[in-house]
Amino acid sequence: MRPLLARLFAPTYFAMGFSSSASPPSRRLAHLTRHLLLSSGELSSSVGAPAAAARPAYLAAPKGYAAVLVCLFEDPHGGDPRVILTKRAASLSSHSGEVSLPGGKVEEGDADATATALREAKEEIGLDPALVSIVTVLEPFLSKNGLHVTPVIGILSDKALFKPVLNESEVADIFDAPLEMFLKDDNRKTQEANWMGMNIPVQSFEYQSEDKTFVIWGLTAHILTRAAAVVLQREPSFVEFRPRYVNSPSGDTNETKR
Repeated sequence: MRPLLARLFAPTYFAMGFSSSASPPSRRLAHLTRHLLLSSGELSSSVGAPAAAARPAYLAAPKGYAAVLVCLFEDPHGGDPRVILTKRAASLSSHSGEVSLPGGKVEEGDADATATALREAKEEIGLDPALVSIVTVLEPFLSKNGLHVTPVIGILSDKALFKPVLNESEVADIFDAPLEMFLKDDNRKTQEANWMGMNIPVQSFEYQSEDKTFVIWGLTAHILTRAAAVVLQREPSFVEFRPRYVNSPSGDTNETKR
């Protein structure tokens, strides 16, 4: 894998209209993600119910829109891509204490999902948008609260320039994990939960960082599996499931392996 990742983060760049303050992404990574999103998606993960597939027509329209930042950087020791994650503050009214990607709801004045993801990352962890080069935007996922959540993939070319400043009212901790772990069955569990009239397989990954154990689960875990499949250009090692619509007019309860 090392040769591929060396190319992903190689110092050969091309212009994509990014801020002049940010280091542009590697040509290989940008080409890879754009190519996959324009292709049939055979190597892309389908787990986690992307919104278009997860919400049959008879269900209500989305209750709102949000975006999250999948911010990747090169592991200085092995060269593999790692992703920045946060643990939400225990005082929050929703998803308190859970692991999440930086992000939040779209606000008036946000030009697009990218603007939302970058704004939220700055507010939550002090990540300067000028340090991040956006590579691509994935299709939205439908959250259990009915939000359309759009993952935005960006590259932090120089991790040393990022000095985290946590918004303690929202974020209790920050850590990073190897992106590849979300394609492996190691430390992964799956359980089925009923959500909006559907039986949804909910997956979780356990990750040890120094003396702390983090559980990445639900929508965040599914988004990271999708992002890892796109970036690393291969399928997960585990079986993926599509949602089973228990209350659908057709009575469809099929599970599909891709």
